[in-house]
Amino acid sequence: MKNTIFRGVGTALVTPMNESGVDYPALKRLLDFQLDGGVDALIVCATTGEAPTLTDEEHVEAIRFTVEHVAGRVPVIAGTGSNYTDHAVEMSVKAKNAGADGLLCVTPYYNKCTQKGLTASFYKIADATDLPMIVYSVPSRTGVKIMPETCAELAKHPNIVGIKEATGDMATVVEIRARCPDFAVWSGNDDIAVPVMAMGGQGCISVFSNILPAQAHRMCALALEGDFRAAAAMQCRFKPLMDALFSEVNPIPVKAALAAMGLIEDYLRLPLTPMEDGHRAKLLELMRAEGLKV
Repeated sequence: MKNTIFRGVGTALVTPMNESGVDYPALKRLLDFQLDGGVDALIVCATTGEAPTLTDEEHVEAIRFTVEHVAGRVPVIAGTGSNYTDHAVEMSVKAKNAGADGLLCVTPYYNKCTQKGLTASFYKIADATDLPMIVYSVPSRTGVKIMPETCAELAKHPNIVGIKEATGDMATVVEIRARCPDFAVWSGNDDIAVPVMAMGGQGCISVFSNILPAQAHRMCALALEGDFRAAAAMQCRFKPLMDALFSEVNPIPVKAALAAMGLIEDYLRLPLTPMEDGHRAKLLELMRAEGLKV
């Protein structure tokens, strides 16, 4: 049986920053907030963590800091994907040396590739360490979708344990589950987390849980326990707030939300810019409705 790293909610953590670089005191606050909320895993330096704007040194140090502070309480999964496979291999080895428990590897972006190229690239990365690896399909960002038949090929590698499926297409989730039922699936979209778990998914790699970790954990726990009526009620309740967190490109809204909560500075690296006033007002209104002090 493969080590599928975690079940439940894994927070796709933002990387708090300021003009000097990564804001480590703020990162410590975020980690404590997440751990206190009962999340099941932490995913660092991936899409929500603005990984493409981090230097390799910042990237590795943020992983190391997280691993040391978390101290084994939950798995730490490091984003190490790249559009250049050899760079992804290098970052994966560095993440292992920094203490990461697993890897999250996005499909190559910009230069893209065929499904054959995806398989070859992911196999090369997976061969580089003994860490369990989750592949990440998010074609809205990369232009490349991991097809269900490719998942069946990837599932043959002992270190490739599953997929973060962020197409938003439930038919794709169903086909992956049908073709390779032992290949773990995590929802990469908060707004369909419960439907994915109803299809046998392992949980959700979540942006929403950055601001409401306890609630995200509870929703996933209910679904994994088979109480889909209660889980679905939470999914519907939080749908407007989840949508607001994607009213602009992630992680612009979630950084605005965390800044309003006093946890981080509302600082992004270009080409990302601060949230538009209208979207921000709607987001804060929905947060207040959930009892958040902003």
